[in-house]
Amino acid sequence: MNTQPSHTRDQKPGTDSPARLWQLAIAGMTCASCVSRVERALQKVPGVQEVTVNLATETATIASAANVELPQLTQAVRAAGYEVPVRSVELAIVGMTCASCVNRVEKALQRVPGVFNASVNLATERASVKLAQDADQAAQLQHLITAVNAAGYSAQALDKGAPEPVQALPDWWPIVIGGALTAPLLIPMMGMLAGQHWMIPGWLQWLLATPVQFWLGARFYRAAWQALRAGTGNMDLLVALGTSAAYGLSVYQWLHHGEHAELYFEAAAVVITLVLLGKYLEARAKRQTTAAIRALQSLRPERARIRRDNTETEIALSQLRVDDLLVIRPGERIPADGVIVDGHSTADESLITGESLPVDKHPGDRVTGAAINGAGLLLVRTTAVGAESVLARIIRLVESAQAKKAPIQRLVDQVSAVFVPIVVVIALLTFFGGWWIKGDVAGALMNAVAVLVIACPCALGLATPTAIMAGTGVAARHGILIKDAEALEIAHRVQTVAFDKTGTLTVGQPSLMGVVSTEHDAGQGADALLALAAAVQAGSEHPLAKAVLRAAAAKAIALQSVTSLQALPGRGIEAQLNDRHLILGNLRLMQEQGIDTRDLQAQAQTWQAQGLTVSWLAETLPQPVLLGALAFGDQLKATAATAIARLHALHLQTVLVTGDNNGAAQAVARQLGIQQVRAEVLPEHKAEIIAELKRGGVRVAMVGDGINDAPALVAADVGIAMSTGTDVAMSTAGITLMRGDPSLVADTIDISRLTTRKIRQNLFWALAYNVAGIPLAAFGLLNPMIAGAAMALSSVSVVANALSLSRWRPPSQKGAVTLGRSFKLC
Repeated sequence: MNTQPSHTRDQKPGTDSPARLWQLAIAGMTCASCVSRVERALQKVPGVQEVTVNLATETATIASAANVELPQLTQAVRAAGYEVPVRSVELAIVGMTCASCVNRVEKALQRVPGVFNASVNLATERASVKLAQDADQAAQLQHLITAVNAAGYSAQALDKGAPEPVQALPDWWPIVIGGALTAPLLIPMMGMLAGQHWMIPGWLQWLLATPVQFWLGARFYRAAWQALRAGTGNMDLLVALGTSAAYGLSVYQWLHHGEHAELYFEAAAVVITLVLLGKYLEARAKRQTTAAIRALQSLRPERARIRRDNTETEIALSQLRVDDLLVIRPGERIPADGVIVDGHSTADESLITGESLPVDKHPGDRVTGAAINGAGLLLVRTTAVGAESVLARIIRLVESAQAKKAPIQRLVDQVSAVFVPIVVVIALLTFFGGWWIKGDVAGALMNAVAVLVIACPCALGLATPTAIMAGTGVAARHGILIKDAEALEIAHRVQTVAFDKTGTLTVGQPSLMGVVSTEHDAGQGADALLALAAAVQAGSEHPLAKAVLRAAAAKAIALQSVTSLQALPGRGIEAQLNDRHLILGNLRLMQEQGIDTRDLQAQAQTWQAQGLTVSWLAETLPQPVLLGALAFGDQLKATAATAIARLHALHLQTVLVTGDNNGAAQAVARQLGIQQVRAEVLPEHKAEIIAELKRGGVRVAMVGDGINDAPALVAADVGIAMSTGTDVAMSTAGITLMRGDPSLVADTIDISRLTTRKIRQNLFWALAYNVAGIPLAAFGLLNPMIAGAAMALSSVSVVANALSLSRWRPPSQKGAVTLGRSFKLC
């Protein structure tokens, strides 16, 4: 059942009235007992006064005290076994300039009733908000926008399909005008360097500096006023205070002491011009960090050519539907995901997988939307369009990763919350201390201005998000999709990497290598045994089952019909064939059913020593008896040995965790150099193996591709899924490898380490810059103009350092000029 709740709302506290009245949607209720269970769970929350749950509308109405918060209520509902539906909203935020702004917007959004979490990214100027679903979503969105406006900024819902607004004037025009007005003010300073003492009349200095201060600098005053109204401070407040002090002192000196007064108009004008220049350069650099998203979005073709009733028609991509027949000519982009019905060609899928070589495509093969068709004409039946396509999912994953915060960002948020007030206090102490000690009001004020100007928290706010965006962008360029920033940050601390075998380290297409029957098989031989095995496996999608069916088809063996077919996870399969109850599976299944396998044990050991997987066929009715054994071989991936060697070079431990028999697992481990083996592991026990490996605080990554790997992917510190596997594995993993190449695991670790290093470098220099600059400014060793230039340079240098991640190359492409063929991400 699926309903949406009314929005949470506050009520004015009264004598007999609750301070808050909540209305939440509850998903998963089916009967009256569910209602009672939810009511009891909510009533146990401290501060809850009254609870009414309606099964028909699937909503809960809760009266509570003012100190009760939404997370407490949702946690109680989830503990009872039900769920509170959640939706995500993306907002574009205008007016943020530093880490303090980010902190203030987040707090404003989190105070909106119904919001679970709000994450704001300074680099992309976006807010990602998770909140309880609301029947009136328009009103809920308006509450969020109103909260942002009240905090001193502006917000609007993000329309990803809308074109970017076209500016009437280029964004560099304020710098040009500011430079033209400021340059004459610097003439006396340049004259002093040449040994000349020139002086511009005070009225001309005032005339040049005033437009810079109040026209070009109006943005700082507006943002500073909004910050003060919200009871906080930001970079704009520091710039406005500092330049206003220099400008105001100059006006005072000029009016009271005439043309011979010492004026500081040039300091105020130069600081504003330099800050504007810094913000312009910073904005340009930040746009490069979002190039990955823009490049991916630009790959979608606008139109598609389809065949209906033997007639080709060109339609808009938005009109394309599943099961449409696409006609794709040589050199065209493939409009949507699909399966080839007719034609042979190659496809350039480098934008999706990072693989630069074209891939051969034949009837029955899958193709990915936005890939480039080669020299052949293809007829493709669409399987996914729009938001369900691979490209759309990739874009969502990259956007999600770039919107989320890394755990290290929490420290930055705590620092930025108190940064501006502390700087203002230091500036005041600098002014009054210098005035009291030296009696020089003008000099003390200039030192205070330098403190205000140099202490810009912009670099602090940009340090982490720009590195995360650059890291996820370069990873996507090489076929590594990172779902969230936490996975990227944790990956560099991984000490042990656990691998599934089939489909992860092997090709995942095993072949039947041997069949042997026992004397109990009534002398019917290997072909008869293969016929029984194929009958049992006819309805299975397991790779070993497909190998059996391919072998049976090659010998033209007719399949018999079985009944009561049932899969036995981690062990095998059972079925009824006429009056015979057959089981096919591993040694564990035989032992559970009391089957004696000694007759073929020697042959099985020989196969296992060769690295083959052994399955046993037996019947349990009318009596338990072994019928025979089958051996399967699966080719190792070409890059598997290199992948393991690279991980060892990174000083990481490797473990093979597989449900296969110990002999086959040990043989694969020996070939690849894997250090530990956990064999014959049931799917439900893989997570237990991961928990065992994590003992003692060891960080573990799990690499897998199947449904049976999903619990282990969740249990690991970092789950890495092969996109060649199942959607379940991909959805539970924090990182997805877009091609089935295990060497991408080492690439992932390498990118994580480099990204984390860039974050730490950025944070160090952002903090060190302020730690060193503020004392220098306070003691008069830093001119306000130099402070302004340094402040602008700090933000640009942090972003530039993050963008250097785009130069990362995998070992196989070191020295290459380009990495992708279809687009450039950074």
